[in-house]
Amino acid sequence: MTYQRIRQPKLSDAIEQELERLILEGVLSPGEQLPPERELAKQFEVSRPSVREAILRLEAKQLLLRRQGGGTFVSDSLWQHFSDPLLDLLSADPNTQWDILESRHALEGLAAYFAALRGTPEDFLRIDECHCAIETAQKEGEAVEEAQAVMNYLIAVTEAAHNVVLLHIMRSLLPLLEQNVIQNFTLLNRRPDVVAKIQKHRANIVMAIVAKAPEEARAASYDHLAYIEETLLELTREDSRRQRSLRRFQQRNEGLD
Repeated sequence: MTYQRIRQPKLSDAIEQELERLILEGVLSPGEQLPPERELAKQFEVSRPSVREAILRLEAKQLLLRRQGGGTFVSDSLWQHFSDPLLDLLSADPNTQWDILESRHALEGLAAYFAALRGTPEDFLRIDECHCAIETAQKEGEAVEEAQAVMNYLIAVTEAAHNVVLLHIMRSLLPLLEQNVIQNFTLLNRRPDVVAKIQKHRANIVMAIVAKAPEEARAASYDHLAYIEETLLELTREDSRRQRSLRRFQQRNEGLD
């Protein structure tokens, strides 16, 4: 009988696979800088040439980007599937707002469900921190900062779901979602009672996740987004009535002239 020689895997292959795993699982985020080669070699307990070889291969795969004299970064274009022209086109279409809200029902409900099911104490702490950041930005009246805080919260919840496909879908949609949230805030923030209700709904989601109650978390997410959708429809109708009244007023004044 002839036995095949067993080949030891190269250290650079193992390093490459480990870095790929960290990127896939979202531990290494888009645009995040990696430690210097010397530090990575120390952490992996390998030689610097092995680390360098792994980084070169990941750079060839366009997973990493090396900047001259500036270090090595995770590619910030990994999840940017929506180009700027397409983003502008979608944002300009008023019907897209409702399509995005419908899509958020599915994505955020699923993320909340699995976050409650699989989340760790560290995940829950991160979610709570992001939730507090939303409330801080809202009190300061900064819509853009509030929208960014909401995006960080959504990513924290999705990371807690421990589903890499769901995480990368959410990351790829972030620019579109952020535009949608900013548009929504333009209307919703007019009414303090609405803002307070939305804060309560979001707090209910967080409480259900931390309590590890998946069905309650998904239901709370649905209630949250359904309320936003219903309120936006109501505010949009109010705007339409106001504009019609203004047009009638202008026409009467023109008739008197």
